[in-house]
Amino acid sequence: MMTHGAHDFLKMHGLGNDFVVLDVRQSGLSLSEAAVRAIADRHRGVGCDQLIVVEQPRNGVSDAWMTIYNPDGSESGACGNATRCVAWRLMEQSGRDKVVIETRAGLLDAEARGDRLIAVDMGRARLDWRDIPVAEAVDTLHMGLELGPLKDPVGVNMGNPHAVFFVDDVAAIDLAALGPVLENHAFFPERANIEVVQVLGPGRLRMRVWERGAGITQACGTGACAALVAAARRGLSPRKAEVVLDGGPLSIEWLPDDHVLMTGPVALAFQGTLDPSLLG
Repeated sequence: MMTHGAHDFLKMHGLGNDFVVLDVRQSGLSLSEAAVRAIADRHRGVGCDQLIVVEQPRNGVSDAWMTIYNPDGSESGACGNATRCVAWRLMEQSGRDKVVIETRAGLLDAEARGDRLIAVDMGRARLDWRDIPVAEAVDTLHMGLELGPLKDPVGVNMGNPHAVFFVDDVAAIDLAALGPVLENHAFFPERANIEVVQVLGPGRLRMRVWERGAGITQACGTGACAALVAAARRGLSPRKAEVVLDGGPLSIEWLPDDHVLMTGPVALAFQGTLDPSLLG
């Protein structure tokens, strides 16, 4: 059984979107950008799409605070798949089927929906150009940005910025080439997550993603939420749909109060202890 020291970790994933989860509620731990990069390195560290640090709650409402780091050492405001993983862990520890997780994007309510199946209220989709944010006043339903085969994206903020491009065939898009250019485009002062989305049928979307600070990942929960919101705004999908990612499907619903509900699986791959050299 793993002890709960500062260097213990869980390796978890949601549909292949993988995380190193550090629970430092008892021990406390301060991580430098260099330490984050070292742990996230798939050759010399543990390897992950994001490093998740679980801390004591900062208010009297939540069960824990969650900080999300990208592999490049930068911090992300939201991560839907990681939220499900942390929620599952907190539920396992507490024996409860509902938890509240505090993040920089706000309070996220999570509840169990089955064996390792977790639903998370990801909060309201923010749609104003100032909230994405983008560099100039635009209608976020049709943002005048174009690069190669990608054009006319929809802007959505799900605790982090997203630009959603609709295409005929997601497999035909060279996301590895286009993603980093668009992520770092001057139009996005805080950079952006880039989604390419194909409508497969009523209530079914196919999505691939280039994540800000992480690159191409198997799945992105906030990206799936942004894709559904964008498709619904364009009249391409009902407000509830299955979003099929490289790693598998998520169920996404844009509720009447504009909150976005995401439901999907979590998995525990292994647990271990970090060597102190990775922490600097």
